[in-house]
Amino acid sequence: MGQTLRVKITEDAAAVVDQLRSKNGELMFHQSGGCCDGSSPMCYPKGEFMVGASDVWLGEIAGCDFYMAKDQFEFWQHTELTIDVVKGRGASFSLEIPLGLRFVTKSRVFTHEETQNLTPVLSGEHRSAAA
Repeated sequence: MGQTLRVKITEDAAAVVDQLRSKNGELMFHQSGGCCDGSSPMCYPKGEFMVGASDVWLGEIAGCDFYMAKDQFEFWQHTELTIDVVKGRGASFSLEIPLGLRFVTKSRVFTHEETQNLTPVLSGEHRSAAA
């Protein structure tokens, strides 16, 4: 059995990422902690959102690094996150908003078996420096 991924993406959301990448170059995601955006996955041009010691890297989706604040990860560490896309506009700085779309996070709790083989979480500052 392979490693259990912490974050995944739907085919529809991956198609939107491809569209955004063709216009904006390399991209990254950061799971917002809830200010004006609520708690939503935000898509930025790679390097536009500064990640550091207060962030963790959860994996890669559609060729994009995916980060989350450490304190938020404490609440989400036992869940698989799936990034999807829905129609509608949110109050967000994320790149998909002008398309009339919004990325959303769906989650489910890992099974006991899945927790035994989770992909490692890396410090955001170490991951972004290596990327």
